[in-house]
Formats: sequence, C-alpha cells, structure tokens
Amino acid sequence: MQKFIGTGVALITPFKEDLSVDFDALVKLVNFNIENGTDYLVINGTTAESATITKEEKQEIINVIIKTNNKRLPLVLGVGGNNTALVIEELQTRDFTGIDGILSVAPYYSKPTQEGFYQHFKAIAQATDLPIILYNVPGRTAKNMEPATTLRLANDFKNVVGVKEAGNNQQQYYTLLRDKPADFLVISGDDDLALGVALAGGSGVISVIGQAFPKAFSTMINHGLKGNNKDGYAIHYKMMDVVDYIFAENNPAGIKTVLQELGICKNDVRLPLVKASTELQSKIAKFVKNF
Repeated sequence: MQKFIGTGVALITPFKEDLSVDFDALVKLVNFNIENGTDYLVINGTTAESATITKEEKQEIINVIIKTNNKRLPLVLGVGGNNTALVIEELQTRDFTGIDGILSVAPYYSKPTQEGFYQHFKAIAQATDLPIILYNVPGRTAKNMEPATTLRLANDFKNVVGVKEAGNNQQQYYTLLRDKPADFLVISGDDDLALGVALAGGSGVISVIGQAFPKAFSTMINHGLKGNNKDGYAIHYKMMDVVDYIFAENNPAGIKTVLQELGICKNDVRLPLVKASTELQSKIAKFVKNF
C-alpha cells in the first residue's frame, strides 16, 4: 500500500461565520496541500468535526474534495462508529468512486473488550474490498485497542492494511513495529511522535498540523522514512511549539486558528467546540509570523 506511505493530513471542515460549510476555503486548503508535498488526504475524520456535520454536508464535502483533487492524490474516507451494523450499511450503500481507502475508528463510548474490537473490525473487513486503516485513539474512544488485537486483524484480513495509532504511547508503537506483518503500515496519529515513529520503521503520519505546513512537515517525515534523523529533528524542533498549541484546548480549534493566520479559512467551529481562547490565538499568531 505505497499510496498510504508518507504524510497524510486529516482535513478540517472550514466554516463561514454563520457556520455553514465554506467550500471555497475547502478547495483552497486541498490545493494548498496538493501543491506543497502532502502525500494523501483524509476526509471526514475527527478533525473534520464529523460528529456535527450532517449526512448531506458530508456527501457534498466528499464531492468537492474528489473534484478538486482530480485524481492527483489518494483519498481516504472516515467510515466508522460504535454501531457496527450502521458502519456496514454505509460500506454497502455508499458510492466509493474516487476513494482509495477508509479510515475506521475504534468504537467509541461503548468500551468493548479486545474480542469486541476484533469482531467489530472483522465484520467491517468482510463488508468491503476497500483497503482499511484501523484508527486507535483511546483518548477519544475511552478504550485502547491493544497491539495483539491490531496484529490479529492485520494477519487475518488482507484488506486491513494499516493502523493509525494515536495513543501517544511509544511502547505500543514499538510493539506494533516489531511484530507486524512485513507490508502492514504503522501510521502515526500523534504529530509530536511522528518523526520518531518514521525513524523506527513506521510508514509516516496522518497529521493535523501537516495541512498548515505541508512542505515542512512532509519534508520532516521524508527524512524520517530515509533514516535521516539529523535533518528530520531540525524541522521537528522548529515545529514543537505549534504542535503543542494546536492541541492545547481542542482539535480543530487550534489548527483552524493556524489556518486563519495563513489566510486559508476562518477559525469558526461548531458547538460543543468553541474557538481558541484569545491567549492561545495570540501564541499561534506569533508562531506563524515567525515561522
């Protein structure tokens, strides 16, 4: 699955001040990433505020991104949830023309056992031929999918091609990297650990900050994939502060503030999220100006 190696970005959904989707800004964001080194785009993930976007809006967002992308980069679509039957229904009824793979989040809120995680993803893997990237994000789902479960899925289903690991747990990354099948992708979901994961044998990142600084971030990840730690860390150290800033309050309020400073979109978010505080906006504005 060469198409999912390198820097993927979890695209935000830009909003206008009335909180309708700003499709002009979305087109600008997609082109900005394509032109500056991003390797693939992730649509309607958590960073896209998918929990507060209607079914109709989601479809329009997908259509606009597919049209703007015009087959230039691989596209990954977020298709997941904690109702297994509904996820399967979406997989069997949606038109996936123009989509190269899906990112499927571990069931949130329900807190299944490891066997529950396995059976959930087994059912999903059997419902589609599309490549599946598992998404483990225990900080949001309230339960960690352990490496043994991820690796069991990787070994049992050929269309389970990778995992976006976002537990901010280095030991878990190392276990996955040590024990994974040869062609299984371990993708960092933690911007602060992404370079280290790439250097340790990972396949890259699905990044939040990468969509604001695609040239710098993808260059850093490419250094990591080539084992070039000196040049990679030179960029990592320059970006450390802004990575902390964008997750300081909530995601995507932080990254939307960065993108506003870059003139790409407004920093509006939908409730229950709120805009970044004045203090955080000021720190981000200073960083962007100096960077």
